[in-house]
Amino acid sequence: MKKRYLLIALLLAGPYAQAEPARYITDQFEITLRTGASTQNTIIKMLGSGTAVELLELDANSGYSRVRTADGVEGWVITRYLMEAPSARAQLAAARNQVAAAKEQVRTFSQQIETLNREKSELETGKNQLQTELQAANQELARIRRTSSKVMEIDEERQQLKKYVRTLERDLQTMRTENEELKDRSARDWFMVGAGVLLLGILTGAILARMRSRRRGGWESF
Repeated sequence: MKKRYLLIALLLAGPYAQAEPARYITDQFEITLRTGASTQNTIIKMLGSGTAVELLELDANSGYSRVRTADGVEGWVITRYLMEAPSARAQLAAARNQVAAAKEQVRTFSQQIETLNREKSELETGKNQLQTELQAANQELARIRRTSSKVMEIDEERQQLKKYVRTLERDLQTMRTENEELKDRSARDWFMVGAGVLLLGILTGAILARMRSRRRGGWESF
């Protein structure tokens, strides 16, 4: 019943029916592409099994269809040799190509996964190394902070010692000045004592001389 409706539709469509979806050459053998819809027309080229063509016109009376090849060549082929799906051979070749492509893609993915795993391992190693370096840096920073604290304490003590040294220097200078003054005063005192002793000696000698003179005068009167 469906075939009858399809045949009626083809008859009504006439020799110049609207273009339909692509058709494929049957995988039984090669067919001729001719300049017209009969065997009397010139052969343009041979179309191998599985060749994809664009259906331009369907002529039910002649049993031919006008098609266009992928390279733009137009001609007529026998309609019964056209299929709506690619031939089994073409489908098998396409499937094989797809399988080969899938295998290549799987191989590529496997290589990428291996590369990613290697990079992940390197990153983990780098991460561990960075953590070790960070820990060492933190320890060094803590040591520097402790050292800096001690340096500040030492610097503060040094400043205090400088102040103390300056104070001692001032005290020493004061003591030197006072010592010089004491030396001058002592020298003056010793000079005065010497002068006093000398004067006392002179006076004592004069008194003694006078006393001797008196004693001699007294003895002479007897």
